[in-house]
Amino acid sequence: MSRRIPNNVVREIGEERITKLLDLSEDAVRAGRDDRARRYVEIARSISGKTQVTIPKDRKYCKNCHLPMMPGVNCSVRLSNHKVCMTCDVCGEVRRIPYIREQRI
Repeated sequence: MSRRIPNNVVREIGEERITKLLDLSEDAVRAGRDDRARRYVEIARSISGKTQVTIPKDRKYCKNCHLPMMPGVNCSVRLSNHKVCMTCDVCGEVRRIPYIREQRI
């Protein structure tokens, strides 16, 4: 006889594993192991999809090559036209994040 695990428990486990994997991926980037970091992010994304948990907004990763974006290590950050432009140094992908809300204050 199998027991069903409640959805809130599944989500809690998913959040814990996602944060742990993203921490490991950042450590791997600092150590120069890009292949390992890329795999950690891919596993975290699959767990996110299966458990219906979103990856935290403060954890940025390249949508193209799946490496964690760490300013000064593997990406460059520029401010232009009310946007934060993060450029991945590995694949050249540009991620633009608006900051209009912060300028109103």
